[in-house]
Amino acid sequence: MTQPSPGIEQRDDTAIINQALGWIGAGHEASLATVVSTWGASPRPVGSHLLIRDDNLFEGSVSGGCIEGEVVTEALAAIRNDTVATLDFGVSDEDAWSVGLACGGQVQVFVQKISVDLQGVLAELQEARAAKKAVALLIDLETGVASLHVRGPETSEELNRRFVREQSGVMEVEAGGRTFVRIFNPPLRMLIVGAVHIAQALIKMAAETGYEVIVIDPRDTWGTDDRFPGVTIDRRWPSTAMADLAPDERTAVVTLCHDPKLDDPALLVALESRAFYIGSLGSRRTHENRVDRLMAAGVSEATMARIHAPVGLDIGARTPAEIALSVIAQVTEALRKVA
Repeated sequence: MTQPSPGIEQRDDTAIINQALGWIGAGHEASLATVVSTWGASPRPVGSHLLIRDDNLFEGSVSGGCIEGEVVTEALAAIRNDTVATLDFGVSDEDAWSVGLACGGQVQVFVQKISVDLQGVLAELQEARAAKKAVALLIDLETGVASLHVRGPETSEELNRRFVREQSGVMEVEAGGRTFVRIFNPPLRMLIVGAVHIAQALIKMAAETGYEVIVIDPRDTWGTDDRFPGVTIDRRWPSTAMADLAPDERTAVVTLCHDPKLDDPALLVALESRAFYIGSLGSRRTHENRVDRLMAAGVSEATMARIHAPVGLDIGARTPAEIALSVIAQVTEALRKVA
Protein backbone atom coordinates (compact mmCIF):
# COMPACT_ATOMS: atom_id res chain seq x y z
CA MET A 1 0.00 0.00 0.00
CA THR A 2 1.50 3.30 -1.05
CA GLN A 3 1.45 5.63 1.93
CA PRO A 4 0.33 9.23 1.52
CA SER A 5 2.56 12.11 2.38
CA PRO A 6 0.93 12.89 5.75
CA GLY A 7 0.66 16.55 6.65
CA ILE A 8 2.45 17.95 9.66
CA GLU A 9 -0.95 18.63 11.21
CA GLN A 10 -2.01 14.96 10.98
CA ARG A 11 1.25 13.67 12.47
CA ASP A 12 1.23 16.27 15.23
CA ASP A 13 -2.32 15.44 16.31
CA THR A 14 -1.52 11.82 17.00
CA ALA A 15 1.85 12.50 18.61
CA ILE A 16 0.69 15.36 20.82
CA ILE A 17 -2.42 13.60 22.10
CA ASN A 18 -0.49 10.40 22.78
CA GLN A 19 2.17 12.47 24.57
CA ALA A 20 -0.51 14.14 26.69
CA LEU A 21 -1.99 10.81 27.73
CA GLY A 22 1.50 9.51 28.48
CA TRP A 23 2.41 12.47 30.69
CA ILE A 24 -0.86 12.30 32.60
CA GLY A 25 -0.50 8.56 33.00
CA ALA A 26 2.98 9.08 34.45
CA GLY A 27 1.58 11.36 37.17
CA HIS A 28 2.22 14.79 35.66
CA GLU A 29 -0.26 17.61 35.22
CA ALA A 30 -0.46 19.32 31.85
CA SER A 31 -2.27 21.93 29.80
CA LEU A 32 -3.28 21.81 26.16
CA ALA A 33 -3.16 24.95 24.02
CA THR A 34 -5.02 24.81 20.71
CA VAL A 35 -5.23 27.21 17.77
CA VAL A 36 -9.00 27.71 17.44
CA SER A 37 -9.12 30.45 14.83
CA THR A 38 -6.84 32.43 12.55
CA TRP A 39 -7.06 35.46 10.31
CA GLY A 40 -4.62 36.34 7.56
CA ALA A 41 -1.35 34.44 7.34
CA SER A 42 -0.94 32.08 10.29
CA PRO A 43 2.23 30.09 11.04
CA ARG A 44 0.18 27.09 12.20
CA PRO A 45 -3.27 25.90 11.05
CA VAL A 46 -6.43 25.74 13.12
CA GLY A 47 -6.29 22.69 15.39
CA SER A 48 -2.53 22.87 16.03
CA HIS A 49 -1.54 21.99 19.59
CA LEU A 50 1.06 23.01 22.14
CA LEU A 51 1.26 20.65 25.11
CA ILE A 52 2.75 22.02 28.33
CA ARG A 53 3.79 19.93 31.34
CA ASP A 54 3.86 21.09 34.98
CA ASP A 55 7.69 21.15 34.99
CA ASN A 56 7.87 23.57 31.99
CA LEU A 57 8.52 20.86 29.39
CA PHE A 58 6.46 21.37 26.25
CA GLU A 59 5.82 19.72 22.88
CA GLY A 60 4.23 20.99 19.68
CA SER A 61 3.65 24.50 18.40
CA VAL A 62 0.89 27.04 17.93
CA SER A 63 2.85 29.67 16.02
CA GLY A 64 6.26 28.45 14.97
CA GLY A 65 7.83 30.40 17.85
CA CYS A 66 6.13 33.80 17.65
CA ILE A 67 3.86 33.52 20.70
CA GLU A 68 4.88 30.29 22.45
CA GLY A 69 6.42 32.07 25.46
CA GLU A 70 3.21 33.78 26.49
CA VAL A 71 1.13 30.68 25.79
CA VAL A 72 3.39 28.58 28.03
CA THR A 73 3.02 31.13 30.83
CA GLU A 74 -0.79 31.03 30.56
CA ALA A 75 -0.75 27.24 30.35
CA LEU A 76 1.23 26.90 33.57
CA ALA A 77 -1.23 29.26 35.25
CA ALA A 78 -4.09 27.08 34.00
CA ILE A 79 -2.43 24.05 35.63
CA ARG A 80 -2.04 25.86 38.97
CA ASN A 81 -5.50 27.44 39.01
CA ASP A 82 -7.50 24.85 37.04
CA THR A 83 -8.75 27.54 34.65
CA VAL A 84 -9.30 28.05 30.93
CA ALA A 85 -8.27 31.04 28.84
CA THR A 86 -8.77 32.34 25.30
CA LEU A 87 -5.76 34.29 24.08
CA ASP A 88 -5.72 36.64 21.09
CA PHE A 89 -2.48 37.47 19.31
CA GLY A 90 -1.47 39.62 16.40
CA VAL A 91 1.43 38.16 14.43
CA SER A 92 3.54 40.98 13.01
CA ASP A 93 4.91 40.93 9.50
CA GLU A 94 8.43 40.63 10.94
CA ASP A 95 7.52 37.60 13.09
CA ALA A 96 5.63 36.03 10.21
CA TRP A 97 8.62 36.46 7.92
CA SER A 98 10.83 34.65 10.44
CA VAL A 99 8.67 31.52 10.12
CA GLY A 100 8.36 31.64 6.34
CA LEU A 101 5.17 33.64 5.81
CA ALA A 102 4.79 36.65 3.56
CA CYS A 103 2.73 38.68 6.02
CA GLY A 104 1.25 38.64 9.51
CA GLY A 105 -2.22 37.96 10.82
CA GLN A 106 -4.17 37.09 13.94
CA VAL A 107 -4.27 33.89 15.99
CA GLN A 108 -6.66 32.84 18.74
CA VAL A 109 -5.45 30.15 21.14
CA PHE A 110 -7.52 28.29 23.73
CA VAL A 111 -5.68 27.04 26.81
CA GLN A 112 -7.05 24.48 29.24
CA LYS A 113 -5.78 22.16 31.92
CA ILE A 114 -6.10 18.50 30.97
CA SER A 115 -8.67 17.40 33.54
CA VAL A 116 -9.67 13.83 34.29
CA ASP A 117 -12.69 14.31 32.05
CA LEU A 118 -10.63 15.70 29.16
CA GLN A 119 -8.14 12.86 29.58
CA GLY A 120 -10.99 10.39 29.12
CA VAL A 121 -12.28 12.20 26.03
CA LEU A 122 -8.80 12.26 24.46
CA ALA A 123 -8.41 8.53 25.12
CA GLU A 124 -11.78 7.87 23.45
CA LEU A 125 -10.73 10.09 20.55
CA GLN A 126 -7.61 8.01 19.90
CA GLU A 127 -9.68 4.81 20.06
CA ALA A 128 -12.17 6.21 17.54
CA ARG A 129 -9.37 7.27 15.21
CA ALA A 130 -7.71 3.86 15.49
CA ALA A 131 -11.05 2.34 14.46
CA LYS A 132 -11.05 4.70 11.45
CA LYS A 133 -14.20 6.52 12.49
CA ALA A 134 -15.02 10.05 11.41
CA VAL A 135 -15.14 11.94 14.69
CA ALA A 136 -15.28 15.53 15.89
CA LEU A 137 -13.78 16.80 19.13
CA LEU A 138 -16.05 19.51 20.56
CA ILE A 139 -14.74 21.93 23.20
CA ASP A 140 -16.90 24.55 24.90
CA LEU A 141 -14.76 27.70 24.85
CA GLU A 142 -16.44 29.08 27.96
CA THR A 143 -15.98 26.07 30.23
CA GLY A 144 -13.46 23.81 28.51
CA VAL A 145 -15.90 20.89 28.66
CA ALA A 146 -15.06 18.47 25.85
CA SER A 147 -17.09 15.79 24.09
CA LEU A 148 -16.92 13.61 20.99
CA HIS A 149 -19.32 13.30 18.07
CA VAL A 150 -19.05 10.32 15.73
CA ARG A 151 -20.32 11.13 12.24
CA GLY A 152 -23.54 9.34 11.40
CA PRO A 153 -27.18 9.79 10.31
CA GLU A 154 -27.82 12.15 13.24
CA THR A 155 -24.97 14.51 12.36
CA SER A 156 -26.20 18.07 11.86
CA GLU A 157 -26.01 19.77 8.47
CA GLU A 158 -23.35 22.22 9.62
CA LEU A 159 -21.21 19.56 11.27
CA ASN A 160 -21.58 17.27 8.26
CA ARG A 161 -20.39 20.11 6.03
CA ARG A 162 -17.33 20.48 8.25
CA PHE A 163 -16.59 16.76 7.92
CA VAL A 164 -16.81 16.96 4.13
CA ARG A 165 -14.58 20.04 3.97
CA GLU A 166 -12.36 18.84 6.83
CA GLN A 167 -12.94 22.28 8.30
CA SER A 168 -12.06 22.69 11.95
CA GLY A 169 -12.94 25.95 13.67
CA VAL A 170 -15.26 27.83 16.00
CA MET A 171 -18.97 27.13 15.69
CA GLU A 172 -21.54 29.48 17.15
CA VAL A 173 -24.18 27.66 19.19
CA GLU A 174 -27.48 28.58 20.79
CA ALA A 175 -27.55 31.17 23.58
CA GLY A 176 -24.45 32.86 22.20
CA GLY A 177 -22.02 30.13 23.13
CA ARG A 178 -18.92 29.21 21.15
CA THR A 179 -17.72 25.67 20.54
CA PHE A 180 -14.44 24.70 18.94
CA VAL A 181 -14.82 21.82 16.50
CA ARG A 182 -11.80 19.73 15.57
CA ILE A 183 -12.51 17.38 12.69
CA PHE A 184 -10.77 14.01 12.49
CA ASN A 185 -11.57 12.02 9.36
CA PRO A 186 -10.34 8.48 8.62
CA PRO A 187 -7.51 8.11 6.08
CA LEU A 188 -8.38 8.43 2.43
CA ARG A 189 -7.99 5.36 0.22
CA MET A 190 -7.86 4.86 -3.52
CA LEU A 191 -8.46 1.42 -4.98
CA ILE A 192 -7.12 1.25 -8.54
CA VAL A 193 -8.19 -1.72 -10.65
CA GLY A 194 -5.62 -2.31 -13.36
CA ALA A 195 -1.82 -2.09 -13.12
CA VAL A 196 -1.60 -0.05 -16.32
CA HIS A 197 0.57 2.90 -17.33
CA ILE A 198 -2.05 5.44 -16.23
CA ALA A 199 -2.01 3.83 -12.78
CA GLN A 200 1.72 4.51 -12.48
CA ALA A 201 1.12 8.26 -12.80
CA LEU A 202 -2.09 8.25 -10.76
CA ILE A 203 -0.48 6.49 -7.79
CA LYS A 204 2.07 9.27 -7.35
CA MET A 205 -0.54 12.02 -7.50
CA ALA A 206 -2.90 10.17 -5.17
CA ALA A 207 -0.17 9.63 -2.58
CA GLU A 208 0.79 13.31 -2.72
CA THR A 209 -2.83 14.31 -2.08
CA GLY A 210 -3.18 12.07 0.97
CA TYR A 211 -4.44 8.71 -0.27
CA GLU A 212 -3.38 5.23 0.70
CA VAL A 213 -3.29 3.42 -2.65
CA ILE A 214 -3.91 -0.24 -3.41
CA VAL A 215 -3.67 -1.57 -6.97
CA ILE A 216 -5.83 -4.57 -7.80
CA ASP A 217 -4.73 -6.74 -10.72
CA PRO A 218 -4.64 -10.57 -10.91
CA ARG A 219 -2.26 -10.53 -13.90
CA ASP A 220 1.21 -11.37 -12.60
CA THR A 221 3.05 -9.77 -15.50
CA TRP A 222 1.36 -6.40 -14.98
CA GLY A 223 1.61 -5.63 -11.29
CA THR A 224 5.32 -6.27 -10.85
CA ASP A 225 7.62 -4.70 -8.26
CA ASP A 226 9.71 -3.23 -11.07
CA ARG A 227 6.72 -1.37 -12.50
CA PHE A 228 5.19 -0.46 -9.12
CA PRO A 229 7.97 -0.22 -6.53
CA GLY A 230 6.72 0.20 -2.98
CA VAL A 231 3.07 -0.23 -3.97
CA THR A 232 0.77 -2.91 -2.57
CA ILE A 233 -0.58 -5.02 -5.42
CA ASP A 234 -3.62 -7.14 -4.59
CA ARG A 235 -3.48 -10.04 -7.04
CA ARG A 236 -6.85 -11.49 -6.17
CA TRP A 237 -9.76 -11.38 -8.57
CA PRO A 238 -11.22 -7.85 -8.45
CA SER A 239 -14.59 -8.89 -7.01
CA THR A 240 -12.90 -10.79 -4.17
CA ALA A 241 -10.38 -8.06 -3.45
CA MET A 242 -12.98 -5.29 -3.53
CA ALA A 243 -15.37 -7.15 -1.25
CA ASP A 244 -12.60 -7.74 1.28
CA LEU A 245 -11.30 -4.15 1.11
CA ALA A 246 -14.88 -2.87 1.66
CA PRO A 247 -14.88 0.62 0.09
CA ASP A 248 -16.34 3.21 2.45
CA GLU A 249 -17.19 6.92 2.30
CA ARG A 250 -13.46 7.79 2.39
CA THR A 251 -12.62 5.51 -0.56
CA ALA A 252 -12.30 6.31 -4.25
CA VAL A 253 -12.48 3.46 -6.78
CA VAL A 254 -10.93 3.83 -10.24
CA THR A 255 -11.04 1.05 -12.84
CA LEU A 256 -8.44 1.33 -15.60
CA CYS A 257 -8.22 -2.18 -17.12
CA HIS A 258 -10.42 -1.44 -20.12
CA ASP A 259 -11.33 -5.13 -19.84
CA PRO A 260 -14.90 -6.07 -18.80
CA LYS A 261 -13.69 -9.31 -17.21
CA LEU A 262 -11.74 -7.27 -14.66
CA ASP A 263 -13.52 -3.92 -14.50
CA ASP A 264 -17.12 -5.13 -14.29
CA PRO A 265 -16.74 -7.36 -11.20
CA ALA A 266 -15.00 -4.51 -9.39
CA LEU A 267 -17.71 -2.03 -10.39
CA LEU A 268 -20.48 -4.33 -9.21
CA VAL A 269 -18.97 -4.36 -5.73
CA ALA A 270 -18.14 -0.64 -5.76
CA LEU A 271 -21.68 0.31 -6.76
CA GLU A 272 -23.05 -1.48 -3.71
CA SER A 273 -20.56 0.26 -1.42
CA ARG A 274 -20.39 3.73 0.14
CA ALA A 275 -17.37 4.77 -1.97
CA PHE A 276 -17.52 8.53 -2.49
CA TYR A 277 -16.14 8.25 -6.01
CA ILE A 278 -16.33 5.59 -8.73
CA GLY A 279 -14.67 6.21 -12.08
CA SER A 280 -14.00 3.99 -15.07
CA LEU A 281 -11.69 4.39 -18.04
CA GLY A 282 -13.07 4.17 -21.56
CA SER A 283 -14.76 6.14 -24.30
CA ARG A 284 -18.43 7.09 -24.25
CA ARG A 285 -19.16 4.17 -26.55
CA THR A 286 -17.27 1.85 -24.22
CA HIS A 287 -19.29 3.16 -21.30
CA GLU A 288 -22.57 2.65 -23.15
CA ASN A 289 -21.66 -1.01 -23.57
CA ARG A 290 -20.63 -1.14 -19.91
CA VAL A 291 -23.98 0.29 -18.85
CA ASP A 292 -25.81 -2.38 -20.88
CA ARG A 293 -23.80 -5.17 -19.25
CA LEU A 294 -24.16 -3.91 -15.70
CA MET A 295 -27.86 -3.18 -16.04
CA ALA A 296 -28.33 -6.68 -17.41
CA ALA A 297 -26.63 -7.84 -14.21
CA GLY A 298 -29.28 -6.05 -12.17
CA VAL A 299 -27.80 -2.58 -11.60
CA SER A 300 -30.42 0.17 -11.67
CA GLU A 301 -30.15 3.24 -13.86
CA ALA A 302 -29.91 5.48 -10.79
CA THR A 303 -27.04 3.43 -9.38
CA MET A 304 -25.24 3.43 -12.74
CA ALA A 305 -25.21 7.22 -12.59
CA ARG A 306 -22.65 6.99 -9.78
CA ILE A 307 -19.96 5.99 -12.29
CA HIS A 308 -17.85 8.83 -13.68
CA ALA A 309 -17.18 7.81 -17.26
CA PRO A 310 -15.17 8.62 -19.21
CA VAL A 311 -13.11 8.93 -16.04
CA GLY A 312 -11.63 12.32 -15.13
CA LEU A 313 -12.50 15.93 -15.83
CA ASP A 314 -12.65 16.88 -19.49
CA ILE A 315 -9.41 18.85 -19.83
CA GLY A 316 -8.37 17.41 -23.18
CA ALA A 317 -5.94 14.99 -21.51
CA ARG A 318 -3.85 12.81 -23.82
CA THR A 319 -0.83 11.41 -21.98
CA PRO A 320 -1.00 9.03 -18.98
CA ALA A 321 0.12 11.84 -16.67
CA GLU A 322 -2.52 14.23 -18.03
CA ILE A 323 -5.24 11.58 -17.67
CA ALA A 324 -4.07 10.92 -14.10
CA LEU A 325 -4.23 14.66 -13.40
CA SER A 326 -7.81 14.82 -14.71
CA VAL A 327 -8.76 11.85 -12.51
CA ILE A 328 -7.27 13.23 -9.31
CA ALA A 329 -8.98 16.57 -10.00
CA GLN A 330 -12.35 14.88 -10.42
CA VAL A 331 -11.82 12.76 -7.32
CA THR A 332 -10.98 15.90 -5.34
CA GLU A 333 -14.09 17.62 -6.65
CA ALA A 334 -16.22 14.69 -5.51
CA LEU A 335 -14.53 14.60 -2.10
CA ARG A 336 -14.95 18.30 -1.34
CA LYS A 337 -18.35 18.88 -2.90
CA VAL A 338 -21.06 19.58 -0.33
CA ALA A 339 -24.61 18.67 -1.27
